[in-house]
Amino acid sequence: MADPVAGPGVSFRRDLSEWRVALVAWRLLVLQAADPVVGAGMAEHSTYQAHPWRRVEHTLGSGRRLFYQDGEALRREVARLDRAHKRIRGTAPDGRAYDAEDAATRAWVLLTLFECVVAMRRLGGDPYDAGQLEAAYREFTGSVAAFGLPEGELPASAAELPAYFARAARERLEFTEATRYLLEDMLRGAPRPRRLWFLGDAGWRVLRVVVARAITALTVADLPPAVRERFGLVRTRRAALLSWLLHRGVGAVVPRLPDRLRYRSPEQGGAPARWRPPRQGRRRDARGSRVDRFFREVLDQTGDGFLTVHDLRAMAHNVCWQLELDEAAEARVYQAFDGWWEQLRAAMDANGDGKVSREEFVAATVAGCDRDPAYLEQGLLPALRAVFAAADTDGSGFLEADEYRAVFGGPRVHPAELSHGFRQLDVDGDGRITVEEFLHGFTEFFTARADSTPGTQLLGRA
Repeated sequence: MADPVAGPGVSFRRDLSEWRVALVAWRLLVLQAADPVVGAGMAEHSTYQAHPWRRVEHTLGSGRRLFYQDGEALRREVARLDRAHKRIRGTAPDGRAYDAEDAATRAWVLLTLFECVVAMRRLGGDPYDAGQLEAAYREFTGSVAAFGLPEGELPASAAELPAYFARAARERLEFTEATRYLLEDMLRGAPRPRRLWFLGDAGWRVLRVVVARAITALTVADLPPAVRERFGLVRTRRAALLSWLLHRGVGAVVPRLPDRLRYRSPEQGGAPARWRPPRQGRRRDARGSRVDRFFREVLDQTGDGFLTVHDLRAMAHNVCWQLELDEAAEARVYQAFDGWWEQLRAAMDANGDGKVSREEFVAATVAGCDRDPAYLEQGLLPALRAVFAAADTDGSGFLEADEYRAVFGGPRVHPAELSHGFRQLDVDGDGRITVEEFLHGFTEFFTARADSTPGTQLLGRA
């Protein structure tokens, strides 16, 4: 397939790849969360509360995968999304059943991605004309045809989109708890992005108050009028001015940049944070603090302070998303993480409510490692074996640096931090990690009393 950001003419793919799409990213999440099925799924299955930046990146990243791929790669991405959506179903707190495979919901999610790119152009002062809009929509529908949506779920032409969105606002959308949280609470409690490490926690707490107010005001100002009316949201003059200044300012600058600065490549993530070497701890027994950090930064995917089966499945989803696994390999990863959850539930869920608190997890893990040297073998290590097997894409029995990077890397992880983690696991220094080294490193993370022990800095900076 030709480079989507090269060549003349209108291209939806090219516009989706512009950096200024970040200005409508929060708007996109709010519109998607307003669908009651999406809102219910986010409440129970999503990691958006604990990992908001990753949630945005995955949403936009999946869009790039869909629209920048050749036919075979597009088919794999659609199959991956199909498998993920099969797991997102249940009953909402109000008693309504929800299922992410609902055709109308899938159409809404896809169309909001297209609509946000259209809004980005319009708000930036360079809107599509009627012909360009239809051309972009044909390009869009040509890719999403791979989802096999029933005939009639997508409007036949771009000219029908305004009526579609107005009807959805009147008849389908709701001010869900996920929508409310995105607009009112999420950014006020969002964790510090790793690239802003230099601010420190105190600096980030001050800055995020300003960021939260600005993004909330911008999002409300930019929502379609029918959606604002439906939710009783008011577009103030100050918010309208902020929207005009940001979109017009960025819209004037970004198109004049060279392509290497104007566009994200399909694989490109955000710039990594500057890396600092991890500090060596001198605590008598540092296991509790490490296990606590593992719970907060790795396990508690939903950010509610408790561990449930949905957190473990979200971890499995993130591993599978990074590696683009086939169905059989993906099933093995999910099965291993489900087994780990069963071990945790049996050992730590004393009242049988399907939740494990942070305090319960830390105390039980430290006590379990003290009581039984094989404690980790009952749950964590089988899950890690499945991750290792999935990451070993060439079947060599080793993790090379690029395979390790595919699992543990990401847009917010500095290459030096990845290299440090790799060296922690590569005990014999031969430039590759065996399954024994992989499991040994994680075992030391949970069992070593001193932070100076190799294997205890797998999460990077202390």
